[in-house]
Amino acid sequence: MNRKMILLVAAAAALPACSSVGGGDYGFSNYSLVRVQRQRVGDGSLTVAAARPWNRHRSVMFEDIRQVEDWTLNGPYLDGISFVTGLKDGKSLIRQRRTTSQQVPVFRSNMTPPEIAGMIEGLYRVRGGAVDFRTLSLQPRPFLGTNGFQLDYEHLDDDELWRRGRVVGTVVNGQLYLILLDAAKSHYWDAILPDFEAVVASARLSS
Repeated sequence: MNRKMILLVAAAAALPACSSVGGGDYGFSNYSLVRVQRQRVGDGSLTVAAARPWNRHRSVMFEDIRQVEDWTLNGPYLDGISFVTGLKDGKSLIRQRRTTSQQVPVFRSNMTPPEIAGMIEGLYRVRGGAVDFRTLSLQPRPFLGTNGFQLDYEHLDDDELWRRGRVVGTVVNGQLYLILLDAAKSHYWDAILPDFEAVVASARLSS
């Protein structure tokens, strides 16, 4: 195991006890406790309920845009759930300069599920360091009272770790809503998937 992975696993081992020191959303820590109760996530337009406590953490790939929120159990390099809430037409999943040579496609309200899947693949290749990205399936799935979709994929990153992901999403009133699971294929994916499905089933738009 190389030095990078040793450091990641060591950091992850401490996470179950992580919580905010300052009493606010983040306090003096990169992590804050997500309690087992209904929570507003992202920009507040979506609520979900977790089946067990999680850790909210500062974004690794999405760069703290207001519409996105990230949770993890064992560390963001091993597992995580991300919420994209109310992303508007013409906006990107990440902050990026117009002069940057490689761009993640912006969201368009008339995008089809395959086009949204392509946008997500672009995010992983451009910002996530994926050297290989494979779409496993793309199929319809009801979500937030609409005809949404489910994308399953796997990717190999430059740290030589295969990860697997699932996205459940839809477009409501021209805005994008996604709940995304990404986890290391060995052990973590199977362990986290039931939590993810419970969170997706609990998702409701805020009134």
